[in-house]
Amino acid sequence: MTADAIPLQAFLTVAAFLFCIGVWGLINSRNAVRVLMSIELMLNAVNLTFVTVGRAMSDIDGQAIVFFVMVVAAAEVVVGLGIIVSIMRRRSGVNVDDLSELKG
Repeated sequence: MTADAIPLQAFLTVAAFLFCIGVWGLINSRNAVRVLMSIELMLNAVNLTFVTVGRAMSDIDGQAIVFFVMVVAAAEVVVGLGIIVSIMRRRSGVNVDDLSELKG
């Protein structure tokens, strides 16, 4: 089965499903690592949508945008995990509700 045999609606459905899982994880999670994972899942769903629409339009712009989104996502993971590791060294856990104390 080639990629041409799979309809574009299937890719968009998977992307919507991934995005909904990411939103659900973002809303219901109290752990900061799970929040970052949910954001990454949402970004990957958007990437899949960009590639699908770019393929439907026979344009490479969607893939170029995905490259920049992946760079931003990698930077977000590095900064986010750095903050989480520094917080975990001072506290026993990484609860998102406890992060409000960091306001200064």
